[in-house]
Amino acid sequence: MNGKIRMANTVQTEIEGNIAHLRINRPHARNALSQELITELSAEFKSIDSNDDIHVVVLSGVGDHFGAGYDLNVDWCNLYGKRNPVGTRRMLSECVEFEMNPWRCSKPVIAMVRGYCLAGSCELSMMCCITYASDTARFGEPEIKFSAVPPALVMPWVVGLRHARELLYSGDVIDAQEALRIGLVNKVFPDDELEAETMKYARRVAAMDPVVVQLMKACINQTAEITGFSQSLQYAIENGAIAEATETDNYIQFMEVAQREGLTAAIRWREAKFG
Repeated sequence: MNGKIRMANTVQTEIEGNIAHLRINRPHARNALSQELITELSAEFKSIDSNDDIHVVVLSGVGDHFGAGYDLNVDWCNLYGKRNPVGTRRMLSECVEFEMNPWRCSKPVIAMVRGYCLAGSCELSMMCCITYASDTARFGEPEIKFSAVPPALVMPWVVGLRHARELLYSGDVIDAQEALRIGLVNKVFPDDELEAETMKYARRVAAMDPVVVQLMKACINQTAEITGFSQSLQYAIENGAIAEATETDNYIQFMEVAQREGLTAAIRWREAKFG
């Protein structure tokens, strides 16, 4: 794309014709989600949603990764209250509210994924209408290895119950071809072809009648809503709050290693224990 670009601290927005390309811009942190990023990306979605000249949105990350999930250097619970069911429920509700931006946007949103797409970033991609992935992409929700529940338990709605259970019970990370096989992504391309192929499809959709496309998205979303989509996410928030507020043995050990040796060492400890 070679359109008009506006820059926030953590989000790049490029407009080409009727397409808005939002790029998460924290490559130094593998595009991990920070409070500032959440605020800025939410504001961009709100702006785009009210702009009739924008017909399609593409969401990606600057650099080699879509996103590594919520930044573990941030004490998320203390941002919204103490580490108890009330505080963690508030924190999870705010996370889900953010992650639903692509879902609630009236325009089609296409996730363009390369590299890591994990945890909250994976949930953000699943809230998009379509996901095109590079052959470098890696997907997963490793929250269970932190004794946590994903904030927005959207995966069963995307890949079905059995595939979701297999991934969520283990916290496994899968490659792009496996993600394609189970329906987590729509198409996989060589990394150097990903942007061209994504934009080719975005231009096709942008050429359609925008009102009809938006009505089509609303109908498809409503199909999920009728069958309990939002209610299931709310149920996950309630159970996630209990899990987050419960200091399990694994959580205590992880935090002890993190405080003693640093976060990187704690993540290595976690991977050695759970694989």
